[in-house]
This record gives sequence, structure tokens and C-alpha cells, in this order.
Amino acid sequence: MKNWSLFAAALALAGLSAAPAYADGASVAVPANAAELQYTGRIDFSDRRAPVLSWPGSSVRANFTGTALHITLDDNTGSNFYNVIVDGNAAHPFVLQTNKGEHSYEISRVLPPGEHTVEIYKRTEGEYGATRFKGLQLSSSGKLLPATARPTRHMEIFGDSISCGMGNEGANNGRDDLPAEQNHYWTYGAVAARALDAELHTICRSGIGIMVSWFPYTMSAYYDQLNGVGDNDSRWDFQHWTPDVVVINLFQNDSWLVDSKKRLQPVPDDQQRIDAYVDFVRDIRIRYPDANIICALGSMDATANNKWPDYIRKAVAQIQKETGDTKLHTLFFDYTGYAQHPRVAQHIVNGEKLAAFAREKMGWQDGH
Repeated sequence: MKNWSLFAAALALAGLSAAPAYADGASVAVPANAAELQYTGRIDFSDRRAPVLSWPGSSVRANFTGTALHITLDDNTGSNFYNVIVDGNAAHPFVLQTNKGEHSYEISRVLPPGEHTVEIYKRTEGEYGATRFKGLQLSSSGKLLPATARPTRHMEIFGDSISCGMGNEGANNGRDDLPAEQNHYWTYGAVAARALDAELHTICRSGIGIMVSWFPYTMSAYYDQLNGVGDNDSRWDFQHWTPDVVVINLFQNDSWLVDSKKRLQPVPDDQQRIDAYVDFVRDIRIRYPDANIICALGSMDATANNKWPDYIRKAVAQIQKETGDTKLHTLFFDYTGYAQHPRVAQHIVNGEKLAAFAREKMGWQDGH
């Protein structure tokens, strides 16, 4: 078979894993706690040899030499998907569906000699479970190289299914709720972060809202978790990592559940909706007193008219009047008339819009 990587991928999708095999019969094991590995995201390091990745966009990067690469993952559901991006080829990543439990996955055995890069990037949100990263295996001639310098800019997003990337790789006339078609790498937030050369944390859950969600908890009970799998008692240390820019893209689910589904009784009036948004923004401001906060919405049907955007405008105006906050802004992504979750093309447009807006507010000259 000419393309072993495709064969290995087929084995993984079939519920098998390709065992490490090299021409010289040897391999170099790289533990997950190797100093040269670079982690991004809210990652649970309580076991340094098996860090837990749960949030979409969480990633592990490495620079290495050698002609072969395996990764070892221990997934608790078998429902997660990862992009494995070798040598910066983001347009054609190795898309890996995890099997439940611990498995070694062959990414390639035919890399050219020399230096290489790999990024293991979680496509799917915490709804599909968490994964313990157990390390890499290189060919016997391989070794890790020093990590690339981290971006100095930081951006964090609090959002719902739009920010997670739900259905963004689905067919325009097809379903948009399959984990295989959720690719956080091509969400508006990730597009903007790459344009700005910013490190990104995305704290999101499909179906979540500020006042009400499709499940019992709201973002106020969720945004401070270390682990993104459901409603749990884990806690993120906000002193560990501080964003320069925070994006809040919420109220889409509230608009459905309050107006259409009448999930809240009595139905909250306009001021109660504004006050709920104000309370959440105040919580974020307490966590990040110096960040620029962008209160966004869209690009689904909550921006089809001004009703819900106006709640956000009025909430921001209320906070600014009370506190004089000059680092609080609004940004709305236009509703295109598309009835489902935005697809990649729409995310790219929205990501470019967000990047331009953030660059202006922060005074950043370019993305480098």
C-alpha cells in the first residue's frame, strides 16, 4: 500500500490501532511530561504523564526529527476527533477519530529526513468527552527539538455551539450536529486568533445560554471549570493565564428558549434580559480587570433583527454608565439567512471581521 497513513486512519476508524512498526524495529518514546512539548488550552495537568484535554482547540505541539510518528491517546468515550497537523499542513490534516481507551495511532512512517512539526488539535467540544494524552513515539533516529516561542497575545472566547464549531464542516443542505463535522480549527475564533498571532482558549458548550440552556446549567456555572465535560466541580485558576481580549458570544440559545420555547416562566421582561447579561459581563470583568471585552452575537438568527443585539447594546451602555468602563465593546456578526449553524466559509468571514475589530481596539499593528 503506497499510503500507509490512510491505511492507519482506516484501521483507527474501524476500531483498531496500528502498532508502532519501523524498519529498524526500534522507536523513541516521548512522555507527555517532556519539557519540549507545548500545550495550549485549559488542560488538567494533575497527572503530568497523562494531561487531560477536554475543551475544543486544546492542543499539543512538538518539533522533532525522525521519519515516523505515532501518538498515544486514552479517550474516555471514543467520540472525539482531532486534527493532527504535520509540518504546518493545516489544509490536509490527519483527521483522527479516537477509540475508547488507550491506543497508539500511526500518523506516518514515511516522513522525509530532517526537522518536522506536529500539532495535535482537539476538534470536538467537551460534550464528546475528554482525552488523556500519553505521549509520542518517534523513529529510532528521532528526537524532540526545542519548542517554538509562544504567541505573546492571548484571546479567550465564552460561547455556545457557534464558538465550538458545531456542524461547520457539514453539507450546506445536510445535518449540522455530527461530531465528525465539528472542527474548531475553522471556527471564527480560531481564524481570528491565527490572524492576530494570539493564543486562544475557547470555553464553549453547544446549547448553553446566559439565562437558560437546553440542559440544567448556564454559562455562569460552567465558565470557571478546568474540565469541559459537563457540569463538574473542577476549577480553573484564572491567575494561570490572562487574556488581552475576551469575546462573549452568547444569547443565541436564550433567544430560542425564551422567545420560542417559553422555557422560563414567567417570561423575563426586557430589563431582566439586560440585567442577566450585565451580571455575566460583571463576572468576567472581575476575573479580568484589564482585558478588552467584546460583547458579540451571531451569526445565527439572533442577529436577524435588532431585538437581541439591542439587549446587549443596552447592557453594555448600562455598565459603561455605572463604571465608566472604556474597554467594553459590541460586535455583531451579520445573519446571512442560513437556517443552520454557520459553515466554514461563514466562520472565515466572521473570523476576519473579529480580527480586524480586535486589532483596532488593541492597537495591534498586524498579526505578528
